[in-house]
Amino acid sequence: MATPEEMLQTMISNMPEKTGKSLDEWRALLGSTDLAKHGDIMKLLKGEHGVTHGFANTISQLYLKPELLAPKTNSGNEDDELLKGKEAIADIFKSVKAQFEAINGEVEFSYKKTYISLRTPKKQFALLQPSTKTRVDVGLNLKGVAPEGNIEAAGSWNAMVSHRVKLTDPSQVDDNLAAWLQKAYDANC
Repeated sequence: MATPEEMLQTMISNMPEKTGKSLDEWRALLGSTDLAKHGDIMKLLKGEHGVTHGFANTISQLYLKPELLAPKTNSGNEDDELLKGKEAIADIFKSVKAQFEAINGEVEFSYKKTYISLRTPKKQFALLQPSTKTRVDVGLNLKGVAPEGNIEAAGSWNAMVSHRVKLTDPSQVDDNLAAWLQKAYDANC
Protein backbone atom coordinates (compact mmCIF):
# COMPACT_ATOMS: atom_id res chain seq x y z
CA MET A 1 0.00 0.00 0.00
CA ALA A 2 1.21 3.50 -0.81
CA THR A 3 2.28 5.94 1.89
CA PRO A 4 0.30 9.18 2.33
CA GLU A 5 3.14 11.05 0.62
CA GLU A 6 3.00 8.68 -2.38
CA MET A 7 -0.78 9.02 -2.57
CA LEU A 8 -0.46 12.82 -2.63
CA GLN A 9 2.09 12.64 -5.46
CA THR A 10 -0.28 10.37 -7.40
CA MET A 11 -3.10 12.91 -6.95
CA ILE A 12 -0.83 15.72 -8.17
CA SER A 13 0.34 13.64 -11.16
CA ASN A 14 -3.26 12.81 -12.13
CA MET A 15 -4.51 16.37 -11.65
CA PRO A 16 -4.12 17.62 -15.26
CA GLU A 17 -5.98 14.62 -16.67
CA LYS A 18 -8.72 14.59 -14.02
CA THR A 19 -9.23 18.34 -13.52
CA GLY A 20 -7.96 19.93 -16.73
CA LYS A 21 -5.20 21.88 -14.99
CA SER A 22 -1.91 21.16 -13.22
CA LEU A 23 -1.43 22.05 -9.57
CA ASP A 24 0.63 25.10 -10.59
CA GLU A 25 -2.18 26.25 -12.89
CA TRP A 26 -4.74 25.84 -10.09
CA ARG A 27 -2.49 27.76 -7.69
CA ALA A 28 -2.13 30.57 -10.23
CA LEU A 29 -5.90 30.68 -10.71
CA LEU A 30 -6.53 30.78 -6.95
CA GLY A 31 -3.82 33.42 -6.55
CA SER A 32 -5.85 35.71 -8.82
CA THR A 33 -8.79 35.55 -6.38
CA ASP A 34 -9.10 36.97 -2.88
CA LEU A 35 -10.16 33.62 -1.42
CA ALA A 36 -8.38 32.62 1.79
CA LYS A 37 -10.69 30.04 3.38
CA HIS A 38 -10.78 26.34 2.61
CA GLY A 39 -14.57 26.25 2.29
CA ASP A 40 -14.66 29.18 -0.14
CA ILE A 41 -11.97 27.61 -2.31
CA MET A 42 -13.78 24.27 -2.27
CA LYS A 43 -17.01 26.00 -3.35
CA LEU A 44 -15.26 27.73 -6.24
CA LEU A 45 -13.43 24.62 -7.45
CA LYS A 46 -16.42 22.30 -7.21
CA GLY A 47 -19.11 24.77 -8.27
CA GLU A 48 -17.51 26.84 -11.01
CA HIS A 49 -14.88 24.39 -12.27
CA GLY A 50 -16.54 20.99 -11.71
CA VAL A 51 -13.60 19.60 -9.75
CA THR A 52 -14.43 16.49 -7.71
CA HIS A 53 -14.32 16.72 -3.93
CA GLY A 54 -11.03 14.84 -3.47
CA PHE A 55 -9.11 16.93 -5.98
CA ALA A 56 -10.72 20.17 -4.78
CA ASN A 57 -9.66 19.35 -1.22
CA THR A 58 -6.10 18.56 -2.31
CA ILE A 59 -5.81 21.73 -4.40
CA SER A 60 -7.22 23.86 -1.58
CA GLN A 61 -4.96 22.34 1.08
CA LEU A 62 -1.83 22.73 -1.05
CA TYR A 63 -2.76 26.29 -1.99
CA LEU A 64 -3.35 27.33 1.62
CA LYS A 65 -0.41 25.34 3.03
CA PRO A 66 2.33 25.16 0.39
CA GLU A 67 4.73 23.82 3.03
CA LEU A 68 2.92 20.48 2.71
CA LEU A 69 4.80 20.03 -0.57
CA ALA A 70 8.20 20.84 0.90
CA PRO A 71 10.52 17.87 0.58
CA LYS A 72 11.27 16.18 3.86
CA THR A 73 14.91 16.41 4.65
CA ASN A 74 16.58 13.45 6.26
CA SER A 75 19.31 15.08 8.26
CA GLY A 76 19.79 12.07 10.49
CA ASN A 77 18.91 14.24 13.45
CA GLU A 78 15.20 13.44 13.63
CA ASP A 79 15.59 11.58 16.93
CA ASP A 80 17.60 14.47 18.39
CA GLU A 81 14.84 16.89 17.37
CA LEU A 82 12.16 14.75 19.04
CA LEU A 83 14.28 14.45 22.19
CA LYS A 84 15.24 18.13 22.45
CA GLY A 85 14.79 19.09 26.10
CA LYS A 86 14.03 15.46 26.96
CA GLU A 87 17.55 14.04 26.84
CA ALA A 88 17.01 12.20 30.15
CA ILE A 89 14.76 9.68 28.37
CA ALA A 90 17.02 9.17 25.33
CA ASP A 91 18.10 5.68 26.44
CA ILE A 92 14.49 4.53 26.83
CA PHE A 93 13.48 6.07 23.49
CA LYS A 94 16.42 4.56 21.60
CA SER A 95 15.89 1.12 23.19
CA VAL A 96 12.23 1.07 22.14
CA LYS A 97 13.14 2.29 18.65
CA ALA A 98 15.64 -0.59 18.41
CA GLN A 99 12.84 -3.01 19.32
CA PHE A 100 10.72 -1.60 16.49
CA GLU A 101 13.70 -1.99 14.13
CA ALA A 102 13.99 -5.65 15.20
CA ILE A 103 10.37 -6.51 14.37
CA ASN A 104 9.97 -9.43 12.00
CA GLY A 105 8.55 -7.55 9.02
CA GLU A 106 8.93 -4.32 7.05
CA VAL A 107 8.51 -1.31 9.36
CA GLU A 108 8.32 2.24 8.01
CA PHE A 109 9.37 5.02 10.40
CA SER A 110 7.43 8.18 9.54
CA TYR A 111 8.65 11.13 11.59
CA LYS A 112 6.02 13.64 12.70
CA LYS A 113 6.54 16.82 14.71
CA THR A 114 6.25 15.18 18.16
CA TYR A 115 6.36 11.42 17.53
CA ILE A 116 7.23 8.64 15.09
CA SER A 117 4.40 6.85 13.30
CA LEU A 118 5.28 3.21 12.71
CA ARG A 119 3.65 1.58 9.70
CA THR A 120 3.33 -1.86 8.20
CA PRO A 121 3.21 -1.88 4.39
CA LYS A 122 -0.57 -1.37 4.83
CA LYS A 123 -1.17 1.01 7.75
CA GLN A 124 -0.04 2.51 11.05
CA PHE A 125 0.35 -0.07 13.79
CA ALA A 126 2.11 1.94 16.49
CA LEU A 127 3.61 5.24 17.50
CA LEU A 128 6.64 6.17 19.57
CA GLN A 129 6.49 9.47 21.44
CA PRO A 130 8.87 11.12 23.91
CA SER A 131 5.95 12.65 25.82
CA THR A 132 7.61 14.30 28.81
CA LYS A 133 11.10 14.77 30.22
CA THR A 134 10.61 11.56 32.21
CA ARG A 135 8.36 9.38 30.02
CA VAL A 136 8.23 7.74 26.61
CA ASP A 137 4.82 6.58 25.39
CA VAL A 138 4.25 3.75 22.95
CA GLY A 139 0.86 3.51 21.28
CA LEU A 140 -0.31 0.25 19.73
CA ASN A 141 -3.15 -0.37 17.31
CA LEU A 142 -4.63 -3.62 18.69
CA LYS A 143 -8.39 -3.18 18.56
CA GLY A 144 -10.24 -6.07 20.19
CA VAL A 145 -7.25 -7.19 22.30
CA ALA A 146 -7.61 -6.81 26.06
CA PRO A 147 -4.90 -4.73 27.75
CA GLU A 148 -2.83 -6.46 30.42
CA GLY A 149 0.02 -5.59 32.77
CA ASN A 150 1.64 -2.28 31.87
CA ILE A 151 -0.16 -2.34 28.50
CA GLU A 152 -3.23 -0.19 29.13
CA ALA A 153 -6.16 1.10 27.10
CA ALA A 154 -5.18 4.28 25.26
CA GLY A 155 -8.47 5.98 26.14
CA SER A 156 -8.49 9.57 24.88
CA TRP A 157 -4.68 9.82 24.68
CA ASN A 158 -4.52 9.25 20.91
CA ALA A 159 -7.35 8.19 18.59
CA MET A 160 -4.93 6.42 16.22
CA VAL A 161 -4.14 3.67 18.74
CA SER A 162 -6.06 1.42 21.12
CA HIS A 163 -3.32 0.65 23.68
CA ARG A 164 -0.67 2.70 25.46
CA VAL A 165 2.51 1.82 27.31
CA LYS A 166 4.06 4.44 29.62
CA LEU A 167 7.81 3.89 29.95
CA THR A 168 9.79 5.69 32.64
CA ASP A 169 12.68 3.25 33.17
CA PRO A 170 14.96 1.38 30.74
CA SER A 171 14.11 -1.91 32.49
CA GLN A 172 10.56 -1.61 31.11
CA VAL A 173 11.91 -2.07 27.58
CA ASP A 174 11.90 -5.85 27.81
CA ASP A 175 10.93 -9.04 25.97
CA ASN A 176 7.27 -8.56 26.96
CA LEU A 177 7.19 -5.16 25.26
CA ALA A 178 8.91 -6.60 22.18
CA ALA A 179 6.22 -9.32 21.99
CA TRP A 180 3.44 -6.69 22.14
CA LEU A 181 5.12 -4.64 19.39
CA GLN A 182 5.30 -7.73 17.17
CA LYS A 183 1.66 -8.58 17.99
CA ALA A 184 0.58 -5.07 16.91
CA TYR A 185 2.61 -5.34 13.69
CA ASP A 186 1.15 -8.76 12.85
CA ALA A 187 -2.41 -7.59 13.55
CA ASN A 188 -2.08 -4.73 11.06
CA CYS A 189 -0.47 -6.48 8.06
